[in-house]
Amino acid sequence: EAGGLARISTVLKDVRSENPRGVIALDNGDTIHGTYPVVRSKGEVLKPILNELAFDAWTAHWDFAYDAPHLQEYDEDLNYPLLAVNCYNDKDDKLTFKPYRILEPHGIRVAVIGIAAVIVDKVMPEGFSSGVHLTLGEEELRYWVKYVREEEKAEVVVVVSHLGYPQELKMLNRVNGINVFLSGHTHNRVQKAKMVNDAIIIQSGCHGSFLGRIDLNVTSDGKVKSFEHKLIHIDDSIEKDENVEEMVQSAKDPYREMLNESIGETKTNLHRNLVMECPMDNLLLQAIQSYTGADLAFSNGWRYGAPIPKGEITMENLWNIIPVNPPVSICDITGQEVWDMMEMNLERTFAPDPYDQMGGYVKRCMGLNLYFKIENPEGKRINRLFINGKPYSPDKSYRACYVTRQGVRPGFGSNKEDMDIHAIDVLRWYIEENEQVEAPLRKTIVAI
Repeated sequence: EAGGLARISTVLKDVRSENPRGVIALDNGDTIHGTYPVVRSKGEVLKPILNELAFDAWTAHWDFAYDAPHLQEYDEDLNYPLLAVNCYNDKDDKLTFKPYRILEPHGIRVAVIGIAAVIVDKVMPEGFSSGVHLTLGEEELRYWVKYVREEEKAEVVVVVSHLGYPQELKMLNRVNGINVFLSGHTHNRVQKAKMVNDAIIIQSGCHGSFLGRIDLNVTSDGKVKSFEHKLIHIDDSIEKDENVEEMVQSAKDPYREMLNESIGETKTNLHRNLVMECPMDNLLLQAIQSYTGADLAFSNGWRYGAPIPKGEITMENLWNIIPVNPPVSICDITGQEVWDMMEMNLERTFAPDPYDQMGGYVKRCMGLNLYFKIENPEGKRINRLFINGKPYSPDKSYRACYVTRQGVRPGFGSNKEDMDIHAIDVLRWYIEENEQVEAPLRKTIVAI
């Protein structure tokens, strides 16, 4: 067992007791989404818990899921600000959120600058970015670092970002004046902090299972003399904060009976920890393909969803697999469209320029086998493509099923239709039909 806000609270309280008035706690985002009680309440159940944890600032990605106006209202109810130098209102082009916050631990002026996920208005569902647009944030970061140094007399500059580790490494090489860069989005467990352009950069895993700790030794004139970094595993050796645990359980109480319902067993550990394909997605695709009888099944290469160990599967597990619970969709798609769609996805995943990388892992697929060269240029990566065990036919039309517009993106496929059944219901049907399910890796996507 690992993770949990109650254990995170314990660690934060312990650190604060070690160093009163000397701790800055930051949250990289993807916070108010991902589990049934949180999604059902649009994050409301988390407000008192987050305020109890008393972070100093945060930024966002999936937190836009209920639309940008909701996130603005949500931000106002927290005791600490959402920071984003790269999110603008469509109507007046002004910043939607505060760009920075000044803190003074032990009298040292520290500026915390935030960068939200640039992909919110580019590859996420349209509702996420209603009324706002986002930029990469490099130009803005350069401006605000200079501003807080000169106008706010900041001695230390910290960035909390949700762009992704490759993107942030590139940005750090191009923007001077940063001391600490807290990276997010790509779920890297950075065991040892890296130094890039005189800045410390770390990323600290995912699913509330890790905390990254940096201890800075700062001189009286604001110079970072030395530092220590530790990736803290939030495991069951850490006692739960009783107050926060009570708040968590209270948030789950209205849904407990439904979420605890057992619906079957998995003989495979279900997770999303691999780039090419994952057991958790294979289970989802097996279910929708079995239900629809389609030739092909697609879903996005999501990273979210806490792992499910072998054994019992509950309704709570299903809601963690796909908390948005979209309808299952069907369409017709030609072999050439499959090829082109996958080439686009491979470019967004493996683009040599990190700024061109968007989304999560490789698109999840069932019914095909694809062999490709990672190092090849855009549009020339796929070597061989097989559909249902046979070489694909460019002009042939195949029946495909998928979930969300990220599964089969606009511009690909025809005769698209949302079915009258949603992903959770299909997963439940599939598991109950089989009682015990397996979702092995199938070598669907293979780098050669």
